[in-house]
Order: sequence, then C-alpha cells, then structure tokens
Amino acid sequence: MSDRYDLVIVGMGSGGSIAADLASRLDLRVAVVERGRLGGDCLWTGCVPSKALIAAAKAAHHMRTADRFGITSVEPDVDLTAVWKRIHAVQDEIAAADDNADRYTAMGLEVIFGDARLASPTTVVVGDRTLETRYILLSTGSRPAAPAIPGLADAGYLTSDTVFALETPPASFVNIGGGPIAVEMVQAFTRLGIPTTLLQDMPRILEREDPALVDALVGSLRDEGVDLHFDVNTERVAVEGNKKVVYGTEAGKPARWEADELLVGVGRVPNTEGLGLAELGIGTTRRGIEVDDRGRTRVHTVYACGDVAGRYLFTHSAAYEAIRAVRDMFFPGAGKVTAGVPWCTFTDPALAHAGVTEAEAREAHGSGVEVWRRDLADNDRARADGTTVGSIVIVTHKRRVIGAHILAPAAGEMIHELALAIDRGVKIDKLANLVHVYPTVATGIGQTAGDAALARVSKLAWLARRGRVGAKNQ
Repeated sequence: MSDRYDLVIVGMGSGGSIAADLASRLDLRVAVVERGRLGGDCLWTGCVPSKALIAAAKAAHHMRTADRFGITSVEPDVDLTAVWKRIHAVQDEIAAADDNADRYTAMGLEVIFGDARLASPTTVVVGDRTLETRYILLSTGSRPAAPAIPGLADAGYLTSDTVFALETPPASFVNIGGGPIAVEMVQAFTRLGIPTTLLQDMPRILEREDPALVDALVGSLRDEGVDLHFDVNTERVAVEGNKKVVYGTEAGKPARWEADELLVGVGRVPNTEGLGLAELGIGTTRRGIEVDDRGRTRVHTVYACGDVAGRYLFTHSAAYEAIRAVRDMFFPGAGKVTAGVPWCTFTDPALAHAGVTEAEAREAHGSGVEVWRRDLADNDRARADGTTVGSIVIVTHKRRVIGAHILAPAAGEMIHELALAIDRGVKIDKLANLVHVYPTVATGIGQTAGDAALARVSKLAWLARRGRVGAKNQ
C-alpha cells in the first residue's frame, strides 16, 4: 500500500527545513524524510557549533588583549570541557525550539525517519513504505572529503563533522586544508589556548577572496600567533609515540608537523549515494546533482537544493534554493535560482564577499572597471574600537556595483547593502546618496561610494568655476 503526497522532501537540513515550512503554508500534503537528526550540518556540525566556538574564543581574546583599552590584561583560564558543553547546549536549545519532529508534525507535515530511495520520478521508498508524490525535493547535504594521504586513515583524524561531538578537544591540532571553516576554527582554537598549525597546499588561504584582503587577514592571524604554512605538499602521516606527525614539503623543502590530533578540512562531497539517481537518469558531477536554473534535475518532478546540488555550500544559499524550488513546483516559472549569493568567513576580522573580484571583473569586462578601496584605519568607529585592520572594496563596471569585499569585524552584517546594490544594478553614486549612521564601520561604505562620486564631480569643477566668473561679470 502506498501513501500519496504533493511533496516529499528528502533531507531535513537547512534547505529541507525551509522548504517544509513554506510547503506547510500552501495547504499541501507533505512528507519529510530524514535518516539522521533534524537540523542537518548547519546545526550539528557547521554554522551553529563553529560560531559558538568562535564566541568563546573571542571572549578569551578580549581578556588577553584588554590592555589596549587601558584595562589590565589577564590570561584567561579556559575550561575546554565547559566550552564544548556550552556548544552542545546551544545546539540542543535550537534543536528543541526549531528542529524537532513535533514542530513539523504540528505544521501538518508527516515526519519519516529512514533511508530514502527514488523508485520512480514520483515514488520514494523508505523502508517498507512507498510514498507516491507529485514532486520530490532532494536536500541531502554533503560531508567532509577524505584526502588520499598515505597513513591518514590508519592514524585517524577529526573533521568538522566529528570535532564538535567530543566532550573535550585534544591538546593540539595539525589542520590540513585552508578553506573558510578550517581558517575560522584554527583561529578559534589558537585563541582558546589549543596550539594549532594550518597546512595549505595553495600559496594562500581563501583563494576565492580579494588577495589584498586575504594578505591583511593573514597578517592579523599571524600577529595573534596562528601558525600558517602555505605551499605545503602533505606526503604521509605517521603515529610516533603519542603524537600524530604529518610529513611533507613546504615550498619544496622537507618538513614535518606534529600534534595530538589531526583535523582535516579539504572540501566536501555531496550525499548522493543510495538515492537511486542513476536508475532514473538524473545526472551528477563531483560537485553534486545537476540542476537547471529552476532547481530541477533532468527528471522535472525531482528538484535538488543546497550542498547536494553543488551551487554554493552555504546555509543561506540552501534556504534560498529550497524556497525557489517549492515556488517553481506549485507556481511554475516563479522559482528561478539566479540570484547572486554573498558569503562571509567568520574570522576576526571577518571577510565578506558579494559579486565578483577585481580580477574576475577585468577578465569579464576589460575596460570600464573601477575599484574603490577605503581602509578601516580611516574609519572613526574602527579607530575608537581598536579594530583598524581591514578595508572596504567596491568593484564597479560603468559605475554599476558588480563586486564588494569587506574585511572588518562585522563584515557579515555589512555586506548585505552591497549585495542588494549588485542584485539591483545600482550605480555607486546612489550609495553615496544614502545617509549612513555615524559612527559605524558601515559609514565606510558611504564614504567609499562618496570617494567615487567626488572623483567624478571633480571632473566637472570647470562648471563651478565658470559660474563663479560669470557672477563676477554681472
């Protein structure tokens, strides 16, 4: 016997939960399927625990550096078990309030736990149940990639999926990988008194970001004592005594690094196994399930969103794609997934990104590209707060804002104004006309836009002079 639905959602992480919320408001019969815990990566292994960790690390850092403000600094007495206990408490609080089965049941949704497999374009099998449905939304997320480094598997290692499940973290780490999550956690661990070394195989960390801002961030991290190594080739891992040792080269020279534990963050792999995609002719790549600009797979009753679709691996992107997918299913043509997605690496200072970089802009447009920069050292609020490391960068083409990059303590809070400008094709002069609250770091956005506007006005100074001469002659 089969059950009939309007929509079956497979995976209840960031995308699936938002899709379920929207679908519940449309008077639809909806089933949601989850093989693990509701809440997905964001709640249990990603955004929530990492930001709770960062908050604790920031408190420790402020205690350690209070002398900058005329307050006696103290070396914090960090109880790592208590820090991890708080992380778990924050997760449990959110799970109880937002990501529990009773909440979704109260919405009128049916919650089913188990592994899902697509048996047809409109059929999902979960254990001994067969769910017939008009549409299927796949939001099964991703998992950390496992690099093929000799000896790594035998030595054992942690990832973002497992480090927050601990009761107490190890005494020291060697981290392999230089992506956003790795950089955030390495800074946080260091601030909490856990010596951590980061090994990156590229010439710099965060290769998708503005190079000058990354260089400034690297300088700030190193000033704090964060141990960063670039151009590293990790050749093998060994266990020697009670330490785990990474052997390789740095800039071509032999090197070794040791710690109590290894942390690996070298990218993510989409969770596509066991879904029956190949049997239905649904294409996949190493990034994820192939979808069109409406979020549909080759089988148009089956949609995918979030990490498993491989567009952007962010919680907010998954939510956006999920909403668009549900809209497109039941209001056809209304759900195109075309908007740009801003993001932020939550180091301190944070590094936020919207649109294109200067290099991407020049490659795409050639002439007509201008870049406007303003350092936080020129910002009154940043001076008062003692947070002058960073800059605001706005990239324009024919005066329209097409890229924005901010290195600042609250960069993630500031980027949205510029993301909206990019989305709406706003010219930079318009940003100069917007009155910004003073004193804020965001005042710098208006000042940067003002610099661009004044540069243009200065070319028209002859008009002002002509008026002055005319007045004298009257």
